[in-house]
Amino acid sequence: MTGALDGIRILDLTRVLAGPYATMILGDLGADVIKVEAPGGSDDTRFWGPPFQNGMSAYYAAVNRNKQSMTVNLKEESGKETIRQLAQTADVIIHNFKTGTMERLGLGYDDLSSINPKLIYCSITGFGETGPYRHLAGYDYIIQAMSGWMSINGTEQSGPLKVGVAVTDIFTGLYAAIAVQAALIAREKTGNGQKIDLSLFDCAISALVNVASNYLMSGEVPKPLGNDHPNIVPYSTYEAKDGLLVVAVGNDRQFQALCELLEDQAIGADERFRTNAGRVAHRHELNHRLNNELKKKTRAEWQRLFEQKSIPCGPVHTLDQVFQHPQTLARNMIIRMDHPDVGELKLVGTPLKFSHTPVTYRLAPPLAGEHNHLFIEGGSKHDEL
Repeated sequence: MTGALDGIRILDLTRVLAGPYATMILGDLGADVIKVEAPGGSDDTRFWGPPFQNGMSAYYAAVNRNKQSMTVNLKEESGKETIRQLAQTADVIIHNFKTGTMERLGLGYDDLSSINPKLIYCSITGFGETGPYRHLAGYDYIIQAMSGWMSINGTEQSGPLKVGVAVTDIFTGLYAAIAVQAALIAREKTGNGQKIDLSLFDCAISALVNVASNYLMSGEVPKPLGNDHPNIVPYSTYEAKDGLLVVAVGNDRQFQALCELLEDQAIGADERFRTNAGRVAHRHELNHRLNNELKKKTRAEWQRLFEQKSIPCGPVHTLDQVFQHPQTLARNMIIRMDHPDVGELKLVGTPLKFSHTPVTYRLAPPLAGEHNHLFIEGGSKHDEL
């Protein structure tokens, strides 16, 4: 069976994370993705390491499978003409150059849509193509700072902290994949392509969800809560006898079921903790008392008891534990792909599970210009495009 996006050709002029993550998702879904770089490879992540495997960085390998690679010199007119030629038959072009760069190259939306009116043109920038910050570059770390994400991570003692993964890039990559697919559906109805203007800044603000809504409704600036939840208690990490355990109680019924398992029956009888609103108001005392109780058993013991009562919980895992976990293995979240020069690569699998158009892993992350011979007449002009 073919993938859901089989037959869709995507011209990928992105690098680092947000764009390559989006195009990998689309490639996993069956699209034909052509990754375009400058001669020698201009995706910075090719050089971000260690670790490396036979010259390929782990960072680059994480988000560049199911793509073919060609190198193009956009400083030369011949390189620009190559992009114009490819745009004639492409369904989608995605780039993450700074605002105005593609227009200066003569490769903006107006330029390419005049060649191919059905073209879907997705621009990914730090701050978008409008507004006073439109010309600034945007790295995830800067966006986490400016969008408020760092202000809600960490504790009052630690000060603002970034999330351990470049989440604003990931959000933007996901939004880009969603937007491209929506534009493809719209094209089926109208026959026309369109431009998509995405920014890391916008996507990061959107992903604040309930925390943003809390502020907009109350006017209160949220403080960092560490592992606590701003709206639900108990919903945090607790110390079991042998390590940290997350307990996520989502309603009053679950809380009463939790209290029935504790030696200190006074916790469940305390009127202050009867409702979630009361528990939020008295979070510090409740969490302190729960921590004292949960130290009395191991994580496995608590998990067994909590599962019997349908109370959500789980141990805090390190990555070695994650990738050895039977659920990870059962869901095929570790895949292996062979590259003739790099060898066997272990990669994270897709979370997308389809019954009729399954994801396929067709191409290992490519070397720069690895597939030039497929796109260049004669097949030997690696660095001259």
